Formats: sequence, structure tokens, C-alpha cells
Amino acid sequence: MSSMRGLVQFIADLRNARARELEEKRINKELANIRQKFKDSNLSGYQKKKYVCKLLYIYILGWNIEFGHLEALNLIASSKFSEKQIGYLAISLLLNENHDLINLVLNSIRKDLNDPNELFNCLALHAIANVGGKEMAESLSSDVHRLLVSPVSKPFVKKKAALTLLRLYRKYQHSVHEEWADRIVSILSDSDLGVVTSVASLVMALAQDKPDVYKKCYGRAVFRLKAILLDRQIQPDYLYYKVPNPWLQVKLLRLLQYYPASDDPDAVAGLVDVLQFILETAAEPSRNVQQSNAQNAVLFEAINLAIHIDVSASLMDRIVSKLGVFISSRETNLRYLGLDAMAHLAARTVDLSPIRAHQTTILNSLRDRDISVRRKGLDLLYSMCGSQNAATIVAELLKYLEVADYAIREDMVIKLAILTEKHATEYKWYIDTILKLISVAGDYVSDEVWQRAVQIVINNEDLQPYAAHTLLQYLKGPTYYEAMVKIGGYVLGEFGHLIADTQGCTPIEQFLALQDKFPSCSAFTKALLLSTYIKFVNLFPEIKPQLVHVFQAYSRSLDSELQQRACEYLILATLPSDDLLRTLCDEMPPFPERTSALLSKIHEKQGRGEDRRTWFIGGKTGAADTEALIEGF
Repeated sequence: MSSMRGLVQFIADLRNARARELEEKRINKELANIRQKFKDSNLSGYQKKKYVCKLLYIYILGWNIEFGHLEALNLIASSKFSEKQIGYLAISLLLNENHDLINLVLNSIRKDLNDPNELFNCLALHAIANVGGKEMAESLSSDVHRLLVSPVSKPFVKKKAALTLLRLYRKYQHSVHEEWADRIVSILSDSDLGVVTSVASLVMALAQDKPDVYKKCYGRAVFRLKAILLDRQIQPDYLYYKVPNPWLQVKLLRLLQYYPASDDPDAVAGLVDVLQFILETAAEPSRNVQQSNAQNAVLFEAINLAIHIDVSASLMDRIVSKLGVFISSRETNLRYLGLDAMAHLAARTVDLSPIRAHQTTILNSLRDRDISVRRKGLDLLYSMCGSQNAATIVAELLKYLEVADYAIREDMVIKLAILTEKHATEYKWYIDTILKLISVAGDYVSDEVWQRAVQIVINNEDLQPYAAHTLLQYLKGPTYYEAMVKIGGYVLGEFGHLIADTQGCTPIEQFLALQDKFPSCSAFTKALLLSTYIKFVNLFPEIKPQLVHVFQAYSRSLDSELQQRACEYLILATLPSDDLLRTLCDEMPPFPERTSALLSKIHEKQGRGEDRRTWFIGGKTGAADTEALIEGF
């Protein structure tokens, strides 16, 4: 590149330009020159390479390039490495998977994949991985797979082929065929640890989607871990601060978490030996930061695997003890990882008493200076909450909610609503807690929260009078949030008559409490309150004039939904007979039992990372959580 004096001078001119106008003038001059040069059919490969490099530099600076693509494609067909390299660099930068010229380059790429020159193979693999595309995946995935499994391919080619196939699979799953499974898995036994590390990444992605097809990887992963850790079969180049290939260890330990515990006693015994060795090695802390980081990376994956396969009680006691030390660590990363692993344990174990022994430390994590730690502490508290400690945890979370970061308030509200419903032992506590939650969280209360509360009130007859009375007291207060108005309007419209004879809860007082909030509400809430008012017409004829006045006022609203609703309700309220009104305003029937929308929403938040979790926060199984919510009342 340094021999291209014209390119070097062009770059120097652009760097010396003191104004954008001067830079643009120099670029336009150069583009005109290059366009003229490309018209010469006798242009040498060196000259094409030089001019394409100039175009690439202009493109990198942010200017649009509208020509030169064909010249870049011609460079790929060159037999010289330097020219081919610039050609591949150009298509990687200038073309995307949907570009019209992609089909023109497929044959050249296939030719380089089949070339005996390993450098050409690598250039082609880089281009496939960077550009990708459906056409490339369908046309070239077989050639990439051939390079991966070929016994004559060099290790560095196999590594690139594995990662290229992974890239294609993540974009188009059909690009990796199931019949390739055995050949791909067999490479986990390759003598080159670099190849094994790359293939482990590919197998992890494949096993997440098709665990049965790639189940043979389980035994090979265990064998490889034993060879690395117990038999010390590892080259010196793969020792990272005395830790043998920590990247491969982490990948294999995570891969094993996508499968249940093996039925093979030899595999189980070997895996337990590996886990015990990792725990014993981690018991010897290192003062070297890099070595400590590598050891901890392996240790946490080993802990997650031990939790996944439910190892012996003695080993689990050691794990809980280590996690207790980690969540009290001064290092933020260790606190976060410790809380994450403990949340995994809480999600899968039945006996939560060892975790609850650290409840004070976990509660203190809500006040950690790092928001990631606070989030993870919240997840753990949600998972470890049970009937014995629900009141304490919910009270602490409600107290913390008042000062919590805005970024985690919505997540906290959903978890608090689920815990309150799941562990409620009496109606009064449930209503008091939910309404306190709504009054504190306000705008961070999603529709699922107040709608679920309405469902529970409707489905539990004994809860209805207390809920209506309590909601009315909140609505009479000077401050309010729309979620409170929505649930108040819904519940009072259905059950306001149950408290109409109570002092301070007369029909007119219920109407005035809602009407006081009406003007400042959104159109959706106003529409809901209009529906409440038509039910009041049916329940409380004595305040019908005030209600009709509201309908008349909003029958001229600029909002078409409010106008239509008000007009319809006005006609209903002024009919000579009340028969139709009574039929339309009949009491809501109980809601059918179904999975809580809150649970569905919280489970959607899991697995945002590239590698999916093998567990979700909140319980051993989704069915257990669902049954607990349904049977809570």
C-alpha cells in the first residue's frame, strides 16, 4: 500500500484540507479523474487497485460512491493476492446482501473457496461473513461446510469456516443442514484447540434450536473438558495466565446447559469430577487480575452448570457459600455475577432457605451504585420470594420503588404485582399493596397491572366492597395517577352500589370523586369514565341529571370516540324505559381462568442476549407460577 504514491498523496491532500468545501472540491476532482481512468479498457490491475483504494477511502469518509463497483468485482478475479484482497475489501464495504451486483460475485467467491490457496479461501470466507445474504447462504454454505470438515483444510481456514457458517446460520437458519450435524460435532475432538473453540461457538448456536439433532455434542464436550482440566492435554500457547483455554471451557460448560443431565454414568461422573476440580481451583484466589478474571469466568459457568444438572447436596452447599461471598464482594462485576448465579439457583431449586440466609445482603443490592447490580438484585428477590418472606420483600420493594431509577421502575412494578398476587394470604393485604403500588409508581404502571387487579376483584366477591371503598378514598385525595382513575372507574362502575350506604361513599360523592379527575385525563380514560357514568345511571337514578349533563357536554367533543360514546349513552339514559339500560349495564361475569398477562410480559424480557437462557427468573417452571397465580385466591 505504501508503494501507491498517488493514494498517499491523495490522503495527505484531504487531511490538509482546512474546510469542508476544500475537501469536497478535492474529492470531486479525484472522482472525475477516476471516472475518466475507468473508461480505459487497458487499465492494469495495479491501477485498478489504486483507484478502488481511493474510492474506498472516500467512502469511509462518508461520501457516496456511485461507480467503481464493477472494477472492484474484476479485482476479485485477479490471481494476485494484493489485488484480490482490495476487491474483497471493496465488496465488503460497498455492497450489502440485497445489492443487485451480489449475484455477479458468487462464482468468483466459489472459485476462491475451492482454490488450493488457503489465503484465497480466507478472503472468500471474510466476504461471505461480512456481506452474507440469502443468495450467498443458499449458494455457498455447502462450500463453506466442505472447508470446515475437509481433512486437508488448514486449522486457520477451519476456524474461519466455522465462524462464517455461524454468521450465515444466525441470518438464515436453513443454510445449515441437519445431515451435517455428525460431521460438525466430530470436530469438537479436533487436535487444534483454536478450531475446537470456533466450532464450539457454532455448535452452541445450533444446539439451542435443535438440541436433539446435536445431542452427540454432550459426550464430546465432557470428554474435552476432562482432557483439558484433568489430563492437562493442552498446548502451552493456550494457557492464559495459568488457566487452560478459559474461552473454550466457558463455551463447553454453557453448551452442556442446553441438555438435561446425561443418563450415561461415565459422562455424569466425568462431569462431576470436572466441576469439583473447577471449584477447588477457584478456592485458591490469585492476585493477578487477568488470572482471577479467567478463573471467575470459568467458575461462574461451572456453577450455572452445577445448578442446571442439580448436583449433590454437598457440592451445592459449597456453591451457595461461594455465591454468598461473591454478592458481598467489593468488585461490581463479581456482585453482579454472584446475584445472577444465585437467581439461577433460586429459579430451579425447591429449598430456598440457603439463599434466604443472605436476604439482608440481597436487599442491600437494591441500593448498589451500579444499576445492573440493582436490576439483578431485583431479579433475585423476585425469584426467592415465598409465602414466609413475601410481606418483608414486598414491603422493602415498595419502599425502594419510591426512590428507584426510572429505568427499572416498570420492571419493578410488574414483579411486585405478580408477587403480591402470588403470595397474598388475605384480601385486604392484596388490595392495600396493589393500590399502594399504583399510587407510588404512577405512570410506570402498565395496563396489564391494573387490568389484572380488576380481574381479581371481579372474580372474588368478598373482595369487592373493600376494593371499592379503598379506591374511593384514593380518588378523593389531591394527587392521583391515571392508572388509579382507570381501576377506580372500572371497580366503582361495577360495585359502587355495594358501598353506597356507607358514610362518605354516597352516589354523588363517588361521582364527584371521578368527575374531579375527569378533565385532566387522557381520551382513553375519559371514555372509560363515560362507561362508568352510564352504569351509575342504572345503579343510582338519583344522580341521573348530573350524569346526563356530562353526556350532553361531551356529545359535542372534538374527539370522535368520545363524541360517539357520549351520544350513545345520552340516548340510553333518556329512553322512556330502563329495560335496555339494565340489560346493557348488567354486572360483569367472572373472568375465565387463564395465564396471567403479567407473567407473559415478564417472560418476554428474558433471553435478550445472543445465547438463550436455559432458565427464567421466578420459578422452577412456568406451569408452577401460573398455577400459583390462579390458585392465589
